[in-house]
Amino acid sequence: MLSLNRATPGSDGKPVSLLVQEEAPAIPQTANVLPLDALHFFVRYSLGEYVSFMWQHGGFLIRRRRVRWPASFLLRLRSTLSAGLNFVLLGRGRRTYEFTIDEHGIVRTSGGVTLIEWDDVAAVRTYSRGFMMVLKRGTLPIPFRCLSQQQTATMRDLAAARHALSLR
Repeated sequence: MLSLNRATPGSDGKPVSLLVQEEAPAIPQTANVLPLDALHFFVRYSLGEYVSFMWQHGGFLIRRRRVRWPASFLLRLRSTLSAGLNFVLLGRGRRTYEFTIDEHGIVRTSGGVTLIEWDDVAAVRTYSRGFMMVLKRGTLPIPFRCLSQQQTATMRDLAAARHALSLR
């Protein structure tokens, strides 16, 4: 059985549980941008909308890597088609997702509950159809049509705050 109350080899002799307790959690600096309960909404994606998000995001990723034409077009087409196929096979168009975004992170509910902490959010990008939350593993598209004007303004502030954090 694994015990966390013993010293580990090569450590300073402190038990692992004390080392874990000593680490202070990182306070997300995006928390002061978000008013409480400001972002609670429901999303049901359509295939066209999802493919549009992936087309634009794929273009951003390819431009960032400085891939030139015609390879850039072929990569973008392949990544968008695979994302669309993944969307259809996983039945994402049949689900309604409930999002709650607050100072603790992002809670996505659709049958099960997923908590995404702010440490896992790499960026918030703005595209023609909405916002794309770029995570360490994956993305979360958030269409404009699902947000009120106040929520859209809050998301724009959040995107600016995340961009400022990424420049540091």
